[in-house]
Amino acid sequence: MVARDVSENALTTLKVRAARAGQSLQAYIRQLLEAEATTLTPEEAVDQARTIAARSTVTAEDTLAAIAEMRQARQ
Repeated sequence: MVARDVSENALTTLKVRAARAGQSLQAYIRQLLEAEATTLTPEEAVDQARTIAARSTVTAEDTLAAIAEMRQARQ
């Protein structure tokens, strides 16, 4: 894997960070890419939340009732 057109400043920063982490530059960048790939974008998170909500049988009224019950239990 080769990244082209990376500025010298960015490359130097990544090399320093990799060294501080005790990793090779390749391992450090692989870790960054893996983390980025597993992190949902805001749009993906919204889509996932909508999918989960569509399968749910819990209504807004159910949620409000549960909140009210918890508040009463604290009093």
